Amino acid sequence: MADTTALAATQAYAKAINNAVGAKGPAEALSGAQELTGPSFAEMLAEAGGTAIENGVNAERISLESVTGDAGLADIVTAVSNAEATLETVVAVRDRVIQAYQDIIKMPI
Repeated sequence: MADTTALAATQAYAKAINNAVGAKGPAEALSGAQELTGPSFAEMLAEAGGTAIENGVNAERISLESVTGDAGLADIVTAVSNAEATLETVVAVRDRVIQAYQDIIKMPI
């Protein structure tokens, strides 16, 4: 059975990139300095996940403050709106990842 963990997918993606770069001529291949600039895909996902969690926690905190009367209506609406937008984004990305995975599985070898 195929390994479907996120780590295995990331490793397979990195191997495919390395194979593609290796297949190019020296003039077309990226230099080592260009490859190492910027965050990795896993780091970007971790950052996006952390931001999504922070938005949810903030919305819950402000909701609790509204119960005690410490938060204004504008704060509550803003926090809930941000949490809703974050949730919709996470769900959309999840759906696209699942669709991409299914498309890859359907590809002939």
